[in-house]
Amino acid sequence: MTKRTVRRGVSRVSVSHAHFSSEGLRPPAPLRPFCGEALDPPSAMPNPCFAPCILAALLFLWAQVQAQNQPVKIQLRLAGSKRKHNEGRVEVYYNGEWGTVCDDDFSIHAATVVCRELGYVEAVSWTPSAKYGQGEGRIWLDNVHCTGREATLAECSSNGFGVSDCKHSEDVGVVCSTRRIPGFRFTGALANSVENLNIQVEDVRVRAILSWQRKRIPVTEGFVEVKEGGRWRQICNEAWTPTNSRVICGMFGFPGEKKYNMKVYRMVAMRRKNKYWDHSVNCTGNEAHVSNCRLGPPPTKKGNSTCGLGMPVVVSCVPGKAFAPTPVTGFRKAYRQEQPLVRLKAGAVIGEGRVEVLKNGEWGTICDDNWDLRSATVVCRELGFGSAKEALTGGRLGQGMGPVHMNEVECSGFEKSITECYFNQNSLGCSHEEDAAVKCNVPAMRFQERVRLGGGRNPYEGRVEVLAERNGSLVWGTVCSDGWGTLEAMVVCRQLGLGFASHAFQETWYWQGDASADDVVMSGVRCSGTEMSLSHCLHHGKFIQCPKGGGRFAAGVSCSGTAPDLVLNAQLVEHTTYLEDRPMFMLQCAHEENCLSSSAQGAPASAYRRLLRFSSQIHNNGQADFRPKASHHSWIWHDISTHRHYHSMEVFTHYDLFSLNGSKVAEGHKASFCLEDTECDEGIEKRYACANFGAQGITVGCWDTYRHDIDCQWVDITDVKPGDYIFQVIINPNYEVAESDYSNNIMKCRCRYDGYRIWMYNCHIGGSLGFETEDTFPGLLHNQLSYS
Repeated sequence: MTKRTVRRGVSRVSVSHAHFSSEGLRPPAPLRPFCGEALDPPSAMPNPCFAPCILAALLFLWAQVQAQNQPVKIQLRLAGSKRKHNEGRVEVYYNGEWGTVCDDDFSIHAATVVCRELGYVEAVSWTPSAKYGQGEGRIWLDNVHCTGREATLAECSSNGFGVSDCKHSEDVGVVCSTRRIPGFRFTGALANSVENLNIQVEDVRVRAILSWQRKRIPVTEGFVEVKEGGRWRQICNEAWTPTNSRVICGMFGFPGEKKYNMKVYRMVAMRRKNKYWDHSVNCTGNEAHVSNCRLGPPPTKKGNSTCGLGMPVVVSCVPGKAFAPTPVTGFRKAYRQEQPLVRLKAGAVIGEGRVEVLKNGEWGTICDDNWDLRSATVVCRELGFGSAKEALTGGRLGQGMGPVHMNEVECSGFEKSITECYFNQNSLGCSHEEDAAVKCNVPAMRFQERVRLGGGRNPYEGRVEVLAERNGSLVWGTVCSDGWGTLEAMVVCRQLGLGFASHAFQETWYWQGDASADDVVMSGVRCSGTEMSLSHCLHHGKFIQCPKGGGRFAAGVSCSGTAPDLVLNAQLVEHTTYLEDRPMFMLQCAHEENCLSSSAQGAPASAYRRLLRFSSQIHNNGQADFRPKASHHSWIWHDISTHRHYHSMEVFTHYDLFSLNGSKVAEGHKASFCLEDTECDEGIEKRYACANFGAQGITVGCWDTYRHDIDCQWVDITDVKPGDYIFQVIINPNYEVAESDYSNNIMKCRCRYDGYRIWMYNCHIGGSLGFETEDTFPGLLHNQLSYS
């Protein structure tokens, strides 16, 4: 007797072959049911029924082998404490129970099989030792060996389902690429990947049914449908729960769900022929994406319907204030808005940024220890967005300033605010290099459909063309470039989802856009830089005023995914302030650069000027180097004995002294500036130096220091009377260079001058204090940045 092992996937089937002869050898029991006594000959003479019975029996055994060779049907999901929807602990659904996979012998090939089975193009990496937390239940697979070409993890060889000597401390995790397999058909778990604010999320959508809903943007209510086999199908509501609706709404950018008129939808469902999906969904309500939910049992079948006792699932979502279809108007200006406890800073697009929380009147950051999608989703929902797409760590969206307020945050997922979550109040060892950030799902507002860039060399630049209504129809046209600047360009780049503006252009003759869109359809555009759409900015409306016209003089932009962020060291200003009396004959160079007040005009050489002096240290905490807008050939050469170099920016800083009622009493400024890396954080090399006519700028992680003893590093207060004042510094006041955050470009201090001495105290960066603390600066509740 010979033995052959047929092996495919995790199934092992042994088939024994025997020579049946007249010797009277009794065949195996599985053959007996086919011919009964014909298989038990009493003599050496062969039974005539024996041959066909043997054939039938062998065919039966072969069918059994083939059945066992079919891959076991399993479902996969990514679970645990994760920071992205495309990573997590590998969990397998088998035999009615979810379990994990041991990391023994696991490889990138096995990770590739897992990711492709979940609908991702490939695996980026895999992680052993329960990086995403320890799972529960059975460890279904151990010693998994894959080639990477298997269609499912069940086809890979292993010890067999449930055969393992591992503990949950060895649970394996994977990180998949964010790219989805085109046309992937999801049979195990629903998929979700919000791309470009499209209303369709891979194979799931919310379809507005009622006529009044179809006209609203964003779509907040309708049937939940799944695309399978090229056709959209509804989900039966028999086993549907509010927690499922919560997850669906979160995917589409909404913080919560609400009740709807069931009778109306039941009438609609009765009039139409519905095609139902073959699965039900079972979410806990805490999943950031529906792809993490379990699949429940199929709906009950009654007659020809697979949803005999129910109707299609309907969800009704509550949009955040910024996305409400009909914003509430009325007496908004009569009441002061409530101080938020959480905010996002330095994000390239709406719904993303560094997370900052308000504590004791001061804004601070969150340390990224234990930072995961669950905590990030609490932040997103609190701010009026949906669930989190990504929980970012390591200061990925720039470093904050001030204290680190929270560390080791752990949320259940249902908190109303991140401040309700458990956290370790001791943030020792946490620096701003570990600042946590988020990217949230936001509603599909379709803003990007009303603006485009034409003629650029790449999708990130070009002439700005907008869709406007003219004579009852929508037409494409250009934007008048009069007054067009960085703030307006920032809005366009954000509206298109292209990040920050790197440049704003008032002439675009080198970009040949669509010839049919040469006419100007928008003029007088003035933006604050925070609007979600160019149409939200101030503009002339239907009455266009543009002397230069469009075409070559139309507005243009170039966009970038990163931007610098300059922040002044407020404490250094406070600690280095002093008064100096200096004669005019020592100030001739500074006088030529307009660094003295107007009363210095015609003053004798022996006259003295009183100067308020201080040092300034300007850090670049952003994600890109700060480079001057002007190219090297247009820089101004200063051939003065005290400094011989090119000045790359006409105005870089404003220094002003205000009375308590907000009127300016003295001013200073850097008429031009030499930008260079004075010092850098550990591990970062200097890149910019003014010496030898070198390139100018400030590298990320470096700072430029202007000492108190350098010309023009002062305010001329010769004519100022003793009293209490407010001292203010503004960096990059004309927005010549785009930054990820302009609010922290301002610094303010309380100041007391008695005629002989001066005290500077309570110095802080703009946006670093809460409303109540900022009220201690009367007359200057808002920073002096002008948006006009």
